[in-house]
Amino acid sequence: MVSSLKRQTKVNVSDSIKFQLKAEADILVENILKPRFIEPPPKEYDYNYLVDIFTKWYRNYFYFCSKYNCPGPNAISPSFESKFARLEYAGPNNFNLSYMRHTEQWIEIESELSFDQCLKIIEEDALFNP
Repeated sequence: MVSSLKRQTKVNVSDSIKFQLKAEADILVENILKPRFIEPPPKEYDYNYLVDIFTKWYRNYFYFCSKYNCPGPNAISPSFESKFARLEYAGPNNFNLSYMRHTEQWIEIESELSFDQCLKIIEEDALFNP
């Protein structure tokens, strides 16, 4: 019952908080995630490959996203984007952390974490590999 009440209450995020948190997360992306996961294009160009990792806000959710190129002759589009981590803003320095399951469903693994705790988990836990 408590979790359903928690889901009904939405907390608005100010633009200044969004800007500050995005800047902090982008440091993780540029210094850790991109060097770890982005490699030069493979010689075999028939398979999708990771070309970018980025962050973005949508309402009260902060996402870590990946972009893949699709070079094969049967590709539906030349590239696509995918979200792999979601932080739900639940109050001042209070977030619920979820990962995108292969079934395209968000699975919340932690709640009421600080932003720094979320970033550390995203950096270290393989569930959050793009």
